[in-house]
Amino acid sequence: MPTRIIETRKGDLKIIIGDALKELKKFPEQSFQCCVTSPPYWGLRDYGIEGQIGAEMDVNDYVANLVDVFREVKRTLRDDGTLWLNIGDSYTSGNRKWRQSDKKNPARGMDYRPPTPKGLKPKDLIGVPWKVAFALQADGWYLRSDIIWHKPNCQPESVKDRPTQSHEYVFLFSKSKFYYYDYKAVMEIGTNGKKKNKRSVWSINTNGFKGAHFAVFPPELVEPCIIAGSKKGSVVIDPFFGSGTVGEVCIKNKRECIGIELKPEYAEIAIRRMKNTNLQLF
Repeated sequence: MPTRIIETRKGDLKIIIGDALKELKKFPEQSFQCCVTSPPYWGLRDYGIEGQIGAEMDVNDYVANLVDVFREVKRTLRDDGTLWLNIGDSYTSGNRKWRQSDKKNPARGMDYRPPTPKGLKPKDLIGVPWKVAFALQADGWYLRSDIIWHKPNCQPESVKDRPTQSHEYVFLFSKSKFYYYDYKAVMEIGTNGKKKNKRSVWSINTNGFKGAHFAVFPPELVEPCIIAGSKKGSVVIDPFFGSGTVGEVCIKNKRECIGIELKPEYAEIAIRRMKNTNLQLF
């Protein structure tokens, strides 16, 4: 698939339609201040495109593929740069071969299901976020924080033998020991009315984006990452751009953004989303 690049009139947002790893290799070192992204989760979605990350039959291959991508992210980040990684967990499939879709969640349907990973049992929680986090740590990233994204309006589950999953992780990594982090910009207001350092549990509702039949992360989750991790006028990279949440938040907060998206249909959704804002980008 040939690379296609779409830019806003002001050049503050560039969408690259292509493979994240291949496209990142084209950028020089020290290109970006910050990376905020949410890659496809392992074994939960079938995006119907060859080479998609998340469709590996072995979870270790998934982890290795993400390590490769984020190694390029680290190379292209400034020395004071940070990576904010949103990633969810999954359970073993019990060796089922497919999954039915439903009206509320069409993307839930899958023509494939990965087998139960070696060493695990049917019904096991896999621990994918931590597998990825520890692999990135071993590859040289500084693992600085595990942020809990608490979802008060989480999707109901029919399970009767465990609690309903109502959280995901956002990991904060840094490229170097010392890095840019504007803690004052994201301080919270305590019960006494005074400011306090931002805590590591963020309660933020999910909010689907009309026109996207896949999971999107909300602007309220992205915004503190961008505000704390980048300066105005700096460049933020999202190698898994999806419906364009990172781009939208960057523009509203006066940052530039480069998004890479493998699936052309998703890039078109992002463009339509931007056109529907009051930002008059295209």
